[in-house]
Amino acid sequence: MIERKEAGYRPIHDRILDFGEVEQTLNSHDRKLQASRCMDCGIPFCHWACPLGNKMPEWNAALAKGDWKRAYRLLNDTNDFPEFTGRICPALCEKACVHNLTDHAPTTNRENEAAITEAAWREEWIQPQQYQRKGKRVAVVGAGPAGLVAANRLNRMGYLVTVFDKNEAGGGLLRYGIPNFKLNKTVIDRRIKQLVEEGIEFQYGQEITDVSALSTFDAVVLATGTPTARDLTAPGRDLKGVHLALELLAQQNRVLAGMEFSKEERVTCKGKDVLVIGGGDTGSDCIGTAHRQGCKSVTQIEIMPRPVEGPEDPQNPWPTFPRVLKTTSSHEEGCTRRWNINTLEFLGEDGRLTGVCVQPIDWKPNPDGGRPLMVEAGEPEVIKCEICLLAMGFLKPQHPELPDNVFVCGDAANGASLVVRAMASGRDAAAQVNDYLQSL
Repeated sequence: MIERKEAGYRPIHDRILDFGEVEQTLNSHDRKLQASRCMDCGIPFCHWACPLGNKMPEWNAALAKGDWKRAYRLLNDTNDFPEFTGRICPALCEKACVHNLTDHAPTTNRENEAAITEAAWREEWIQPQQYQRKGKRVAVVGAGPAGLVAANRLNRMGYLVTVFDKNEAGGGLLRYGIPNFKLNKTVIDRRIKQLVEEGIEFQYGQEITDVSALSTFDAVVLATGTPTARDLTAPGRDLKGVHLALELLAQQNRVLAGMEFSKEERVTCKGKDVLVIGGGDTGSDCIGTAHRQGCKSVTQIEIMPRPVEGPEDPQNPWPTFPRVLKTTSSHEEGCTRRWNINTLEFLGEDGRLTGVCVQPIDWKPNPDGGRPLMVEAGEPEVIKCEICLLAMGFLKPQHPELPDNVFVCGDAANGASLVVRAMASGRDAAAQVNDYLQSL
């Protein structure tokens, strides 16, 4: 029997010195062996769990036989940009994998996906194509994963597509929210270059706040994401040193791209004790960034209870996604993690943050049903820190009534979610636009 073998991460002492991707790769022989493990499955559940409906058994079978080109074609049939999901997807398919049920060692689908796609770029199987035009024009507002997929699909259908984005480059949260150590931005650049060569026009620095400004287009796709982060209105929030997570993450990515900021503008953790409020992936990205900036220490607190240790979650049995304790590469680099902690007040001196007053809490069932009730479970205490990063998610945007030719997708439609779900939503929006335009 072939055991699961992961590529693993670069050594901690090496990777925290730069922003290069932390994940390593397997050689071709081992990668094919890992793909062959998928063939042990009787009735697959992986494609059911994937929002894109990826056909893991098919492309794993091709990879196991060494037919990398066919593997990419099968993968790209359902996934427009597998180089993105191959790096940052939480791999819902692996949680539903039959191997995960039997021995808690699912097939390495995500790593296989990344390896297949890198082979396709390396062997130059991915080439710009030209498509017969239908004469109708579509505007896509937002160049994040949902917008890019919608634009790609509509362009291939023959529509003239223009993508508008408020930032200086495309990618959305892929570029400005996800650190380079998880997704190098050259990966985005090469894909956008292909889309431009295939006829998609990108207009950057264009913030569209009213769709009536796009009245010359036959249809509009809104893929503007969730721009408003959830804030924390505790006393002392205005102290210098309290930042939303994206203020750190987006600025650091811009610095790596060559943009300069003044000393007053710069958000940095260098030499500081850092507190991250929020236990999700964004909080984890803040931890990894803080280490690479040279922080003194990092503490992460979460208001919700500590997840189960796993590998199984009694509340979410296979094949649903297990809500178990997740330890990321950033956590491995050093972090104190605490759960059931409520934030009471930001403390400071001379306008600068010096600590955060918090309190242990617990949750009890609500007799009226609904959200459990928070109760005190300990005395207030102070966590010393000079910088606090708020990573508590994003607010679902509200849209006014829109014309019939305007379609909303991705996080703009569904609220903050996974990149793979945003991509699936972008694909669905493209199909809806096509149906609409063909009905005219």
